[in-house]
Amino acid sequence: MNALFLKDLADKTRRGLRGRVSEGRSAGGLCYGYDVVHQFDARGERVRGGRSINEAEATIVRRIFGEFAAGKSPRRIAFYLNREAIPGPRGGQWDASTINGSAARGTGILNNELYVGRLVWNRLRYVKDPNTGRRISQPNAPDRLIVQEVSELGVVSQELWDAVKDRQRSLKRNTRPDLAKKPFWARQRPRFLITGLAKCGACGSSYVKISAKLFGCAAARNRGTCNNRLNIRLDTLEGMILDGLRNRLMAPEPFKAFCEEFHREMNRLRIDANAAAEVQRSELDRVERRIRRIVALIGEDDAPLRALKQELVSLEAQQLALQQELAARDAPAPLIHPNLAEVYRQQVERLHEALQEPATHDEAFELIRSLIDEIQLIPEDGELRVELHGALAGILALSASKTPGGRDAAGLAEQIKMVAGVGFEPTTFRL
Repeated sequence: MNALFLKDLADKTRRGLRGRVSEGRSAGGLCYGYDVVHQFDARGERVRGGRSINEAEATIVRRIFGEFAAGKSPRRIAFYLNREAIPGPRGGQWDASTINGSAARGTGILNNELYVGRLVWNRLRYVKDPNTGRRISQPNAPDRLIVQEVSELGVVSQELWDAVKDRQRSLKRNTRPDLAKKPFWARQRPRFLITGLAKCGACGSSYVKISAKLFGCAAARNRGTCNNRLNIRLDTLEGMILDGLRNRLMAPEPFKAFCEEFHREMNRLRIDANAAAEVQRSELDRVERRIRRIVALIGEDDAPLRALKQELVSLEAQQLALQQELAARDAPAPLIHPNLAEVYRQQVERLHEALQEPATHDEAFELIRSLIDEIQLIPEDGELRVELHGALAGILALSASKTPGGRDAAGLAEQIKMVAGVGFEPTTFRL
């Protein structure tokens, strides 16, 4: 009955929204360039969906349409809007995707038909993925769209709209015709070692591909909000990363200092843990003595059996908890073997060789990426300084199979996080 009720409620909601659109009122959120009109009917109830033109924002919309039709790119338009400190649709900064959007889905400033006086509703439908439970939007067929003419809400002319659409069609091209032939997950894998890992040291934005071989700051290129205009060649940066992983990430002197500090902190924690364990052992002895005393009292004729049984149950539960805590404390904690750095370098050398072979390239590619937390590219004196932050868990996992003693890498990584703290970063170096 709940499912039927929800289905019926959804149908009623859609019918109400469709009726609102047929009356020329909005059935969705507030678009950039418009204000909400507060109206009430004869009964004093609120009439929803009214819109009026916001002249200040409408001027920006006309500017965007005019500049795009004149040949400016969405990225360049966003750059100058941000430079002039003009707030975006949500009060933040402008971005190329905010302007360009998706023509197929009707998103973005350049694809909103309300600007030309057409209210379009029911563009998308939402279905739930049975595996994840998440809603997924899918475009509806053209014959399912509900279109209502609202010429009073138009802010750009039909001629300007057509000019923008003509330019969009002229720019549209299939740059990867074989993309549809590839499996979905194959299309999602990063293509370069630095994909998603390289960050601008000036603003924190990602370094993205700006040409065939160059990477640059996304904020500087797309929004103009960062002054870091320095670019770097892909092959240069990847070569520096591989060399750093092999020769500098686990350099002997820093690694030796890290091991000494780690062992010193581990000893301190063990002393504290031993003191706490002694307290627990004393408490366990007291509980066990009381249990033996209760067992002896139960055999007496005038003993309060009900009260003694309740106390016995409570004491046995406390005894079991203390025994489990002491057993967990007795497990020896893994330690870092002093030869770990050399083993790591040998493994990275093998990965570098495997990266050159087509049969092992993909696996080596993923393993190398797992060793990197972040790549910081910091502008200094007209050049980029590269800082590589290594993922300690990945380093330990890579080295664990060859480390004497067969230490557990996951447990060791968690232990190092616990004792080292946020401020101690042994796996960061500069290139």
